[in-house]
Amino acid sequence: MGDIISLLPDSIANQIAAGEVIQRPASVIKELMENSIDAGSTSIKLIIKDAGKTLLQVIDDGCGMSDQDARMCFERHATSKIKKAKDLFEIRTMGFRGEAMASIAAIAQVEMRTRRQTDELGVKIILEGSEVKSQEPCQCMVGTSISVKNLFYNVPARRNFLKSDTVEMRHIVDEFQRIALAHPDLFFSLHHNNSEVFHLPAGNLRQRIVGMFGSNTNKKLVPISENTDALNMEGYVGKPSFAKKTRGEQFFFVNQRYIKSGYLNHAIMTAYEDLLPKDTFPLYVIFLEIDPARIDINVHPTKQEIKFDDERLVYNYLKVAVRHALGQYSITPTLDFEQETSMNVLPVMNPKKTDQPVERERRFESRSSAANLTGKNNTGTSPGSPSKLESSNLRNWQKLYEGLDELEEGSSDGTPQSVTIESAAGQNPELGSDQDRPLAESRMPYQIHGTYIVSQIKSGFILIDQRTAHKRILYERYLNDLQNNQQGVQQKLFTKTISVAPADKPLLDEILPQIQQLGFDIEDFGNNSYVIHGIPAELSKGLDEQQLIEDLLEQYKANRDLKMDIAENIALSLARGSAIRRGQNLTSEEMRELIDKLFACQSPYKGPNGDHCFVTYELDDLKKRFTK
Repeated sequence: MGDIISLLPDSIANQIAAGEVIQRPASVIKELMENSIDAGSTSIKLIIKDAGKTLLQVIDDGCGMSDQDARMCFERHATSKIKKAKDLFEIRTMGFRGEAMASIAAIAQVEMRTRRQTDELGVKIILEGSEVKSQEPCQCMVGTSISVKNLFYNVPARRNFLKSDTVEMRHIVDEFQRIALAHPDLFFSLHHNNSEVFHLPAGNLRQRIVGMFGSNTNKKLVPISENTDALNMEGYVGKPSFAKKTRGEQFFFVNQRYIKSGYLNHAIMTAYEDLLPKDTFPLYVIFLEIDPARIDINVHPTKQEIKFDDERLVYNYLKVAVRHALGQYSITPTLDFEQETSMNVLPVMNPKKTDQPVERERRFESRSSAANLTGKNNTGTSPGSPSKLESSNLRNWQKLYEGLDELEEGSSDGTPQSVTIESAAGQNPELGSDQDRPLAESRMPYQIHGTYIVSQIKSGFILIDQRTAHKRILYERYLNDLQNNQQGVQQKLFTKTISVAPADKPLLDEILPQIQQLGFDIEDFGNNSYVIHGIPAELSKGLDEQQLIEDLLEQYKANRDLKMDIAENIALSLARGSAIRRGQNLTSEEMRELIDKLFACQSPYKGPNGDHCFVTYELDDLKKRFTK
């Protein structure tokens, strides 16, 4: 049997290596922009077409290359960053492995123009699949311009696995943000399909963060600074009140290199303990400067994972520094001995005295907020008539209260029978008369801790989560509006201008038609700004439109992994953003309307996220708790 082991041709070896280094268009962006930074550039321009599938171009004003270096840079393991093995422990540059350019040239059509300051002419090189098609002198600016066209053109299987333009563009923006944040002293711009997405002048870190995430970010930032013998720490963390549902605005940099570390992220979350709402994540942009000899960055080709000499020490420094920053700027809560929160529970009201002056005054004061729960517009009319299924649900809700008065007056049957809400999916009753109201007039619900609503029923009582219930009500209403193309716009007397982060503008533009179907009258004003002429009629007048749109975008991004269609996603996102908050006190009228609307829903049992809207407590179970 003859020899069977042989060396792979360079073209095949380069394609194999490209699979590790170049995974998608964003990988090309990372490698090219890091090379521009290592070349001493002060201005870097990124041009994208079709989310990088057609064209990726990086233009810089760096040192440029000679004819020989321009040709050599496309060879495997050719690099100017290291000369000997010892240099691996003193790396300050972004790249050093010498694999990126060879990998890019192996799976794309590449054109490079480069010129040094001392040269009169530059050089132009064209490659396809690692093969040099031409190399000739050319006239060009000082620096380097690299165009990568038709990525994965010779690897169709890899090209077919690329995601949609929206997804791939999101990955490109992520890489662009990481590099631009790491170097606020450099100018960066990003153009996609002839439209400028980012224009970031050179400045300080705070200016770069605000330019990246929008002007509203400035008020969210808390500076952090810690200098020790082991490491130096600088950056910003976000105030807990501005935490979001997604992890997008979280960045660690070690020696200006972006890294991913679940261990260090845990240190941040520990510092925010008891300060963040559930399932929310704070903003942070933190830079660590540490001796290169105490870390190892040669762990993965992407260089986003590193090893620390003493990871526990970094963890403790980070946690203490964040806590100190939050405490120094009075973010951490203080004890209030003058207020007893347990006394904030609304008292059980006498149902036979609902017309007392105090109650009438409370109803008058809460009339505007009640509109948000009842879905009424300014004329007092409901946006739609109840369907037959909703009417059936109301009838079932009525059953819970049948015989309640007789039971309390004392009946011969001392053991009350349990009553449950029956499914109405197969029923088709007509809408009842006034006697079919879901609530017994003689029984008023009441609220505890501004979060839960207690309502008596014949078999005991039910405990309703007011926020989850309201989310279910709004979710079904918004979904119905989207499916039936219904609009109920309340025009604003004065228009409101809002701004979004540059990275969020493509997403808002994508879902804007569906948002307008819900009753929003929003117009693109340019420069990442929008003018709001009107909002849905059922939303309260005191609504913060800027915060609502931000919450909508964050919820939409958080829901993208749930594999739901765009209408369900928008309905769920907007319901979460506009539902009443926990701790919000409601009047008896608002609670009654909330219960009515909940049990008129097609699915009143669970919220749109799967949480229970209410739980039932039976009298028999309560009695057992008091029995020895």
